[in-house]
Amino acid sequence: MVPPLDKKASAALAIGSKIRALRQRLKRTLDETAKAAGISKPFLSQVERGQATPSITSLVGIAQALGVTVQYFVETPTEAKSVCRGDDLKFFGFADSANLFGRLTNLSVDRKLEAILVRMPAGQQPSEVTTHAGEEFLYVMSGQIALTLEGTTFILQAGDTAHYESTVPHAWANTAGEETVLVWVGTPRLF
Repeated sequence: MVPPLDKKASAALAIGSKIRALRQRLKRTLDETAKAAGISKPFLSQVERGQATPSITSLVGIAQALGVTVQYFVETPTEAKSVCRGDDLKFFGFADSANLFGRLTNLSVDRKLEAILVRMPAGQQPSEVTTHAGEEFLYVMSGQIALTLEGTTFILQAGDTAHYESTVPHAWANTAGEETVLVWVGTPRLF
């Protein structure tokens, strides 16, 4: 019979698993991640396997090397919920955008996908051209958007979808004379 892990070993294994999953998702090697973090490759390998516990300094270096905060590795997810009720949907915005966003999935460190309902006002200016790790899927529920992928613009109307790698330079804008509503599903940004 295998003895149960103590809390410290369990925490080390959880942190190591998160580090490995993120590093692999970003397609980074052990060697390049260790160098960027200022630690040895064998030590990083031991950390990822839960055989070593990183110091705060080492964990900060690993987090910086992978483009996240330390909290990404140490925060425990809030209660894992599988259902989101429509009555609980709350929209939020950002100072640099007129768009409103409603989270359709619960926050969790372990989620591989995130879904957001986006409400874009009429005449919305094009978003900044971005690239990041992961992939994205759009479903236009109403209105119309101009989606630009690597310099080519596609007009998407209600019922249209798009699925693309997030590493492709992309931007979008509401080209309709009314509010556009779409569902965005993608890999959560890691920083």
